[in-house]
This record gives sequence, C-alpha cells and structure tokens, in this order.
Amino acid sequence: MKKKSLGQITDFDLKLLRIFKTVADCGSFSAAEIILGITRSAISLHMGDLEKRLGMRLCQRGRAGFSLTDEGREILKLSENMMASIEGFRQQVNEMHKNLRGEFNIGVISNLVTQPMMRITNALETLSKNGPGIRINLSMSTASEIEQGLMDGRLHVGALPKTSPISGLVYDKLYDEDAYLYCSVKHPLFHPQQEPGLSELSQYEAVIPSYRMTADTMGMLQHFNGTASASDREGIAFLILTGRYVGFLPDHYASGWLEKGMMRAILPQQLHVKSEISVVTRRGRRPNSILELFLHAL
Repeated sequence: MKKKSLGQITDFDLKLLRIFKTVADCGSFSAAEIILGITRSAISLHMGDLEKRLGMRLCQRGRAGFSLTDEGREILKLSENMMASIEGFRQQVNEMHKNLRGEFNIGVISNLVTQPMMRITNALETLSKNGPGIRINLSMSTASEIEQGLMDGRLHVGALPKTSPISGLVYDKLYDEDAYLYCSVKHPLFHPQQEPGLSELSQYEAVIPSYRMTADTMGMLQHFNGTASASDREGIAFLILTGRYVGFLPDHYASGWLEKGMMRAILPQQLHVKSEISVVTRRGRRPNSILELFLHAL
C-alpha cells in the first residue's frame, strides 16, 4: 500500500481507530460485530477506510483467519496510548470542575429567603458542595444596585424582580412572586365592620415603594394615599406593623405575620399583583466555570 503522510486527526479517525481496537481485541470481524453493533461488511469498509487514511495495511483477513500486520500492531499500540491520553485529559478536566476555586459574587434583593421554592438556596448549596475552594460573597441590595454591579463587573449574577430590563443584561425567569395588600392587627382595617371598596381605600395612609415597580403595581398604588415610602420590602413591613399604614408585600414574606395573627390581606381577590423574579447576568460575559455551575444548578 502506498505510503503517505497523515494529516490532521479528525473525529472520524478516532471512530475508525476505536473500531480497529475492538476488532483487534476480539480477534475477528464476526466477534467484533456483536460488540460494535454493526455488520461484518460495515466493519470491513471501516477498516478499509482506516488503512487508506493511514497509508498502510493493518491486518490480514481471509480464509486463513484474522491477524495483525507488524504495522497494525504498532498502530494499535500508538492508538491505545492516544486513547489513554484522551481519557486522561477528560478526567483532568472533570477534576478541575470538582476543584473550582475563586470568588463568586451574587447580589440578591431582600427577603427572597422565605420564598418556598428556594432555588437560589439550593443552587448555592450545590456550588458549595462541588467547589470547596469557592468563596461565596452574597450581598443584599436593591434591584438598581444589583444591575449596576452586574454592568460594572462587581457581581457575577443577581436575583431581582424584572421591571424595566436593561439591554446590557440577560434576564432568565426563576419564578413568579405574588404580592397582596396588608395591614397590621393595630390597623382599623384588620377588624372592619365590612370590607372596604376600592374607592374607600384612598382615605387610608399607605407605604409606597421607592424602588422600581411593575406597571401593574404602580397602577394599583394609585388608589392609595401614599404618605410614607420605603426602599425595600423589610422597610414596608416595618411601617405596616406600626398600624398606621397599609402596603404591598410578597405573600411568602408576609406569611409569618399572618400565621401569628399580626397581619391580614385586604381584598386579596382584587388587590393582587404578580412580578417575575429573574436571575440576571451580563450580556456577552466572559466564560466563568463557577458561574456556569451555579446557573446549571438553578
């Protein structure tokens, strides 16, 4: 067979070499077809392709049986060494994933920890288990601060309500969050003679969030007499508990006070807003194995 130089090794070459090794290990085409799940004629064609690619005869086959040529034995040894190197590379890459090291900076809006789905908590647990060398830095911030941190590179990822998306960021939905209007046990609406109508609510003082809101929430708040403001949900809860104000809170965050009889929802069928909580990353970000592991866990 005409000698020739071998060009770049392709995936098809690797496939042919694996078939060749199986045939050599089995000692015949007929035995190899059971292992490979292809017919003897297909194996013969593949072997012919490999010999043409390498420019040398690898085996004798015929009535006398199957046997490797001297060149075939040398190619078998070289291919086994190459396969071992590939497997070693795969194991080392996997080992790198198991031993991730570095800083992971995540920004989260306040009071998501009471969300029963706990997707962020579970993802952080996975990150900690699979990367003991990872240092997790979690900051509780407003949505605007988180978005700014993502844009300037201080944060790797954030979790916040999707209100007015920024073009330089990517928002992927985690879950919907339901919010209702609440008052405390000290408020006149906690034990009303009868449920108030929407038009009557304007006489009661309300807490207006000073952070960005969805259009639905802004529309709902137009019914109220906004005499106080708060920068986050915890601030809204503080003011509701004074007994002087009503305000919107996520149901999962308010549930503890409801169970203790310290709050109640007002007109829950009508005064209900839904917002999308998203995991947010920077568009066109650099590859980061720690971030990818976290996002995969989500």
